[in-house]
Amino acid sequence: MNRIYAHLVLMRPANIITAIADIMLGFAASGSVTLLMQQGGFSAAHPQLQLLYWLIAATIGLYGGGVVFNDVFDADLDRVERPERPIPSGAATRLSATVLGAALLIFGIAAAFQVSVLSGSLAVLVAILALVYDAIGKHHSILGPINMGACRGGNLLLGISAVPAAVSVYWYLALIPIVYISAITIISRGEVHGGDKRILLGALFLYFLVIGSILGLMRLQQYQILYAMPFLFLFTYLIFPPLLKAIKTLEAPHIRLAVKAGVIALIMLDATIAAGFAGWWYGLIILALFPISRFLAKQFAVT
Repeated sequence: MNRIYAHLVLMRPANIITAIADIMLGFAASGSVTLLMQQGGFSAAHPQLQLLYWLIAATIGLYGGGVVFNDVFDADLDRVERPERPIPSGAATRLSATVLGAALLIFGIAAAFQVSVLSGSLAVLVAILALVYDAIGKHHSILGPINMGACRGGNLLLGISAVPAAVSVYWYLALIPIVYISAITIISRGEVHGGDKRILLGALFLYFLVIGSILGLMRLQQYQILYAMPFLFLFTYLIFPPLLKAIKTLEAPHIRLAVKAGVIALIMLDATIAAGFAGWWYGLIILALFPISRFLAKQFAVT
């Protein structure tokens, strides 16, 4: 395995695209897209769009650094269970991966501080949450899923911080990815040995809670649920059938398919919520990230 390619594998490029979708959702929820439309369109040099560029750069660094450190902390275990991964295979060293992960996290935090002190502070929080998950959180059956979800929730808040005042208004939007990612993480517990029906039913309840939360956004004056509905229908079509089949069979292969469906639908979740804030066309822009993520998934490992 080429050393440069090996270090790119450590960063999970396909997964980073889903983190960019979080930022774009937060950018819409902050009112930035509406502001741009009111001021005559999307000029590449518009100051508000410059903030979006910095926030996207920040999430690339934060997510990339977080998943690199996942392999750093798991290096000894991977020598037994995942010897094909870059560090145990010798394509990358633990030291080189540590340097890469640290550089990415520092870059992500620095990029966020270009937006505001609040954005930089949120980036520091996301970096800490990612490291805590990598080192400790993943080993806890309850705190682990919440920790993982909090990383995504913090990433969404980072997008909202394009307008700092909006964070205190829409902070609760971060609860949606926290619940959703927690559900996926819970389901994934049965990927190897099969599932527990009670646990899978709990994940099903969390999925319904996510759908209900999205529908509840219609109470916001600035949220147009009709723009979100087509995306919401597709989202539910993606996540529910695989999970229901896994609940019926409790077999590991079906559980893996349910987890894969949940991860794939992350971009769809962001597109669904964003469409209500910024219009169906903006939802389609986020949805366009999906084929990019799929393409990168064929070039680089995603787990």
